[in-house]
Amino acid sequence: MKYKILIFFCLTSMFSFSQYRKNDGNRIGITAGINNTNLYFSDLKFKPGMGWIAGLSVRGNFYNDKWSMIYGMQFTESKCSLNSIAPNGKEESIDYTLSGAQIRILGSYHLVDDFLALDFGPVLQVNGKLAMNDIQNSNLINEHGLLAQDILDISKVNANLYLGVSGGCKRLRANLFYQFGLTNIMGNLNDNEEIKNKNQGSSFNAHMGMISGQLTFNL
Repeated sequence: MKYKILIFFCLTSMFSFSQYRKNDGNRIGITAGINNTNLYFSDLKFKPGMGWIAGLSVRGNFYNDKWSMIYGMQFTESKCSLNSIAPNGKEESIDYTLSGAQIRILGSYHLVDDFLALDFGPVLQVNGKLAMNDIQNSNLINEHGLLAQDILDISKVNANLYLGVSGGCKRLRANLFYQFGLTNIMGNLNDNEEIKNKNQGSSFNAHMGMISGQLTFNL
């Protein structure tokens, strides 16, 4: 239901924005690409993994032919991994998957006319729990009894900072960007004292980092 509401909100806002500035160079784009995502957490050493990202966006002129605004919504499936010890004592790598949706409102400064731009701004991310193979639920991920399944219920709403470059022509653009999580994506785990005790009594504090390359086809 949350995703349906987000889709409706995004499409309605994009349509309104496009109508408001339809004589000022607005372009509706379909975007798809890959991402490399990691969780930066001092107590657990995650390894980055490859995922995908795709969605819709609107780019429109904003000021003096040097600035434009980008508004869009994208769906993501990100992956990362963590070393663990299985109940039989064998070392195993656990693959975690994070699925969600992102709403972006970005500023774009044109470095070379409309061919190359610097894009930056905030991103609102709504995601579900981490997902993993249920067979590995009871694997240990630290020496204090923290299990792989203990860290699945992460924070569902997070804020990221976006910085990237985009370039190309009016019909096709390439995008390369980095997102850093401003909020603690594992903050939700701190409400569970039992799980905190398995983390040596320390609070969980982790931030997401994502590098992504995409292609945007403008309609």
